[in-house]
Amino acid sequence: MDFQSTVKGSLLEGFYPEGWDMAKIDACMQHAPEEVTEPQEFWNKDFAPVKCDSLSDFDTLMGHEIAWQIKKARDNGEEIAFILPVGPMGMYKWAVYFLKMWNCKCDHVHCFNMDEWSDSEGNTLSSDNPASFQYAMENALYNPLGELTVPKEQRNFATKDNLPKYPEKIAALKARGVKLVLVYGIGRMCHIAFWEPHFGAEFDSVEEWKKQPYRIAAKLHPLTIEQNALTSFKSRTTLVPCRANTIGPGLFLQADYAIGGCDGTLGRGMQWQGMSFWMTLRYGPDKAITSSFIPTLPGKLFFLSELAGPLVAECN
Repeated sequence: MDFQSTVKGSLLEGFYPEGWDMAKIDACMQHAPEEVTEPQEFWNKDFAPVKCDSLSDFDTLMGHEIAWQIKKARDNGEEIAFILPVGPMGMYKWAVYFLKMWNCKCDHVHCFNMDEWSDSEGNTLSSDNPASFQYAMENALYNPLGELTVPKEQRNFATKDNLPKYPEKIAALKARGVKLVLVYGIGRMCHIAFWEPHFGAEFDSVEEWKKQPYRIAAKLHPLTIEQNALTSFKSRTTLVPCRANTIGPGLFLQADYAIGGCDGTLGRGMQWQGMSFWMTLRYGPDKAITSSFIPTLPGKLFFLSELAGPLVAECN
């Protein structure tokens, strides 16, 4: 008795995105934990999952990777651009630590926040609202860097007015040889930014899907709302906006290098991210599963070892 054998006629029939093959998804998790780093044929040769045994290791290593990319560009006299998430967040404390330790000024850095909560018209929270992603970034990264920080004119946030300018701004940077680094987490519904998997059904081909640069007031999946209620709003679903402005694959798949993080454990042996983590690594590129394209990019995906499983039923 499981999902597949009981879903017909239930309230979950038709709830998950069109294109999700539940049998194939289940097969992604039929592996021993130690197999999680085994390269698959669709992986980029320079993509690698990196196991972390504790949250402190995860935050430190991911923060170091971000800071190291900034320092390398500085040492080489180059500009560098980042697409940045709000979540995971612990990495920013360590990125600041290393950049300050190295006295690395960040005036060569260009940043693009990947998403922001919105209403149905794409209007976003004010920057002084603690729930806004801009507020989170200012207080986790930009302000703590002090005099070393990224210039304000080189910080971009996903507002209704500025998000449509991202494609042109990023294209101009790449045209002059600027490296683009994607920093990301993976959602319960396998989104990157808030590019949700149910968007895939809107497009006739993967090629068309890949061209989409952004979406204003994107409709979020119910499980994305619940994920954020649990991880960002202390269980208060009533506080979570149902829409967001977000970049799309037309931007994040342009990345020259990607730094990812999966830290979705909850305590007591419970977690929310193991399934989406394994789907990302084993399903294979599919427009119904946004994160399945991540292994096609060069980079590192840091993950808490607990997420590799074994993913078995347990009452706790």
